Amino acid sequence: MSNLNLIFCGSGEFGLPTFSALLGSGHRIVQVISQPDRPAGRGRGLTPTPISQAALDAKLPLLRTADINKESLPPADLMVVIAFGQKISDAVVHHPRLGSINLHASRLPKYRGAAPINWAIINGEQTTGNSVIRLAQKMDAGAILAQSEVQIGQNETAGELHDRLAHDGVALVSRVLEQLTTGTATETQQNESHATLSPKLSRSTTKLDFSRPAEELARKVRGLFPWPGCRVRICDAAGKDIARARLARARAADSEGDRWHPGEIMSDGLIQSGVGGLEILEIQPESRGVMPLKDYRRGHAWPPGARIESV
Repeated sequence: MSNLNLIFCGSGEFGLPTFSALLGSGHRIVQVISQPDRPAGRGRGLTPTPISQAALDAKLPLLRTADINKESLPPADLMVVIAFGQKISDAVVHHPRLGSINLHASRLPKYRGAAPINWAIINGEQTTGNSVIRLAQKMDAGAILAQSEVQIGQNETAGELHDRLAHDGVALVSRVLEQLTTGTATETQQNESHATLSPKLSRSTTKLDFSRPAEELARKVRGLFPWPGCRVRICDAAGKDIARARLARARAADSEGDRWHPGEIMSDGLIQSGVGGLEILEIQPESRGVMPLKDYRRGHAWPPGARIESV
């Protein structure tokens, strides 16, 4: 396979495995483009995106811009876009000789949009995957060049699935590069009637309604961890705070019965829901790391009759 001159556009960690693979592939990354540095950490100092930092470490040409469409780009054979976070104009899409491709973390046309991994778990999907598509002016609607299929673990969190899909994308992108180089790539138009969306996450998304079934609540906890996370307060019967934490991993379990109200901790440690009990498997106390609930209970109160409320 001929080596290609590539422009790589990315910001988030999802693109790091493919970026690293391209560095060792023989292809030449002639330009890396990422979002501007943003304040982060307790000191709120300007921090490069994960892709910017990787480009700096590799001593590659790096352009940090809030609008790629206003920039002058070098000649290239192909542009690879992964978790970039900007809308790219048609002129820029077609600037490279072979055009531009995008790695998206769903089996398109399902879950177009900003949070496909999270919504796949929240909605109870058993499988997901990656798609490599042509960039198009309509969001995530370009022709499909390749897809993979990945099973979602029974109690898997969004963070864990994110990392598995990021690594799964490496072989998929590599295969498409070879096919584009040799002229053997095939493009399949997406079926618009099957398209679904995965909206951007917000704090309001994380609210837990304990009158809902435990299975639904468990999927939401896992699908929103580690970000933005389902934050809760643990309070006594009078409403006084006992502690605050983020729920990290949960599953549905059989409930003791009807004497408990939704949101109350039962005598077996489960949280009563509208249907069944919610078993918290892992929890993250404020300013602490994630731990199993059994370890949390050694140093924190989790008494029967206490209430769990979203914050």
